[in-house]
Amino acid sequence: MHEAEAVDRPRVFTRANGPSLEEINGTVPDPPRGTGFWKTLARYSGPGALVAVGYMDPGNWVTSIGGGADFGYLLLSVILISSLIAMLLQYMAAKLGIVTGMDLAQATRAHTSRRLGIVLWIVTELAIMATDIAEVIGAAIALHLLFGIPMVAGVLITVLDVFLLLFLLQIGFRKIEAIVVTLIATILIVFVYEVIIAGPDVGQVLTGFIPSPEILQPDQLTMALGIVGATVMPHNLYLHSAIVQSRGYDRGDEEAKARAVRFATWDSNIQLSCAFIVNTLLLLLGAAMFYGAQNDLGTLTAVHDALQDPAIAGAVASPVLATLFAVALLASGQNSTITGTLTGQVIMEGFIRMRMPLWLRRVITRVVAVIPVVICTIIYGGQEEALDDLLVNSQVFLCIALPISMVPLVWFTSSKRIMGQRFANPRWVVALGWLATAVLTYLNLQLVWQTVAPLFGVEV
Repeated sequence: MHEAEAVDRPRVFTRANGPSLEEINGTVPDPPRGTGFWKTLARYSGPGALVAVGYMDPGNWVTSIGGGADFGYLLLSVILISSLIAMLLQYMAAKLGIVTGMDLAQATRAHTSRRLGIVLWIVTELAIMATDIAEVIGAAIALHLLFGIPMVAGVLITVLDVFLLLFLLQIGFRKIEAIVVTLIATILIVFVYEVIIAGPDVGQVLTGFIPSPEILQPDQLTMALGIVGATVMPHNLYLHSAIVQSRGYDRGDEEAKARAVRFATWDSNIQLSCAFIVNTLLLLLGAAMFYGAQNDLGTLTAVHDALQDPAIAGAVASPVLATLFAVALLASGQNSTITGTLTGQVIMEGFIRMRMPLWLRRVITRVVAVIPVVICTIIYGGQEEALDDLLVNSQVFLCIALPISMVPLVWFTSSKRIMGQRFANPRWVVALGWLATAVLTYLNLQLVWQTVAPLFGVEV
């Protein structure tokens, strides 16, 4: 093959090794050419929703509500910028999967040695388990708030969601996407309603979307870093690059790939816009109801209780609002449960080329995640402050895996040898990609340092 041909033609993943999540690969029929925009978009919609749930998990709840309660509307600009960066990265992840036929784990493994592939797999596996810890804590808190179930029992009950996954696998991937979209809509409706009742200051909200130098002050920066760390998580990049291949576009037709990239990008951006709105609403709820009040809102339970207390929430206080808050929290945790399991299978198949049944994968991941939560719950007698600290620390660990995911993603999608002349990132996207990677990596490492430095007696 001539060198020019090698540059112009994207690398195609062959069936010799097989795609990740082979059971869903190409199972959603591609609409015929000439189908209208909205019908085509409807057929391609779904993977973006599965990705978006990672941007509104319990870790986001803690940081967004806390940011509003502590600093009012100041950190809205951080949520906005983080969401725009997320859209850029998820676009690259979807394009990588569609054009090359490889997910990010497979592409990374193809350009590394077997030994390094194992190391990268272990780090990414630990990141997924850290994500699962947040889902366990969020679900256990929600079960406690809704049904009064003790925290230890609630944590153990979360192991049983493997049966939920088994049921979902039987009904088809398209229905799984529909369920996730429904849960996202539930979360969105709940918080739109609660924020309207709370009545935020519209003028201050608009001002909050403009970055302010105040964000660089130590306390504000720490919370801003927490928002960034909870927003851009590595497992979503692996997941998106795999599940976009569930659509049945012609793998050998560049025009079909171009259309798939276009509609996958629309799907992703629409769903991530919903996630942006949810995170914005969470911060608005914290700011409108609790900013300036002398109340400790360090935990999700404290927010739930505050929603019922007229002394804190005033005329807004309502048991219905508190219940809806808990229902949305439970929906958030269950959404992330589905996507976390799929991501675990993607990285296992991609990095070490090992397959196992999804239900077994789910059991192993969830049991490993449950162990530290149970230990923490027992030692501290179910105090949510301790679980809240564990949840935040799990988000910090995700920061370590972030560069491992972002650097190869930008590199691969910018390479004409891998992507082909037509699909390689243009220069302005390359520049934005590396800038976003550098900034997010720095901010997340800064968050790690601020977390671990006090353990060594270092003031930050």
